[in-house]
Amino acid sequence: MKQWLQIQHELSLRKLIEGSEYQEDLKYDFNIKGELRHLDTNESFVFNYYKSRFEQNHKRYEVLGHFITQYVYELLERVCMLQKVYIPTDATEDEPRSFFFMSKNALTSSSSLIILLQDRGVFCAGQWGQKTIVRDGLRHGTQIPFIKMALQSHWEVIVLNPNDNFVDLRSEKHHFSTREEAVTFTQSVWWIPKRGSSSPEEHTMYVWDHFISKSAAKNVAFIAHGYGGLVFVDLLVQRRCEVMNKVFSVAFIDSVHNTQHQTRNNPQIQEWILKCCREWVSNSKPLNKTVDFLLRTNCPTVSAGTEKCGLAPSCCLHAIFKYLKSSLKAKTVTAFRHSPIATRSSTKKRANK
Repeated sequence: MKQWLQIQHELSLRKLIEGSEYQEDLKYDFNIKGELRHLDTNESFVFNYYKSRFEQNHKRYEVLGHFITQYVYELLERVCMLQKVYIPTDATEDEPRSFFFMSKNALTSSSSLIILLQDRGVFCAGQWGQKTIVRDGLRHGTQIPFIKMALQSHWEVIVLNPNDNFVDLRSEKHHFSTREEAVTFTQSVWWIPKRGSSSPEEHTMYVWDHFISKSAAKNVAFIAHGYGGLVFVDLLVQRRCEVMNKVFSVAFIDSVHNTQHQTRNNPQIQEWILKCCREWVSNSKPLNKTVDFLLRTNCPTVSAGTEKCGLAPSCCLHAIFKYLKSSLKAKTVTAFRHSPIATRSSTKKRANK
């Protein structure tokens, strides 16, 4: 953990901000602990920089978010050594494109493949939450600890980018799809959807169809946060047989999916979710303690060990990987038991043929 934080400190968020019109208003950088601090005062980020001017403060925060996004992209490529893959694969030269990240051997290795699927919001690949990064630092708000742990376990990784859905022709800046945002008619004229990624659901389906389903990995696992859980269940419903055959386990974190509604009470899918999924939720109970929900049939649900939603992913990091490794081991043992055992006599018979 300390090693990647030292490397990220060398990259410097400040270098990205320098030269912009906000370089004096955003005198921030991440320290050696991965915390966002003011360069002069060492204080955490202050939203109300301009007194009684909400719009200006909000714009300043948006600009900071843009630089953090670019910085996290650098971390994914230079710290985690992931590759950026542009989609759609058949895009023309001037067509708006989205992208996602994956480890070098994600498609060719037969080892396990972990897919990270984030919540919806104005943040992109590699982030669990922008506010969490600003408030609590890179260790809690980015997906990098999950990526590093997967790679250290000799697993491959794909980091989806489900919120990168539109391009604004007026400024050629990328926009994000959040259901809370009201899009006016004038805005919609200038916002061009990215083919294959116009929504989190479409993005995930595209990457599944063109990459994940064709990968050499026999054991795929998803870690889905918030709205990402709903997106995964949508994928499960749309690609039922493929997903059930290739995915061995799913870890939900504060997911907003609705099993009964999305699956239309399909017993096969509901049974698979019950058997192959587990959810960690923000709760006052200690980590991994069972949490019961009335009027909700889902999968085994346990506490993330924190009541703060933004900290849920980082708090249950080790618990999730312990669960995934246990699930993979159970699957391997079951597969071995059902495989034909080669005896000396059967081997001898085959040799004599």
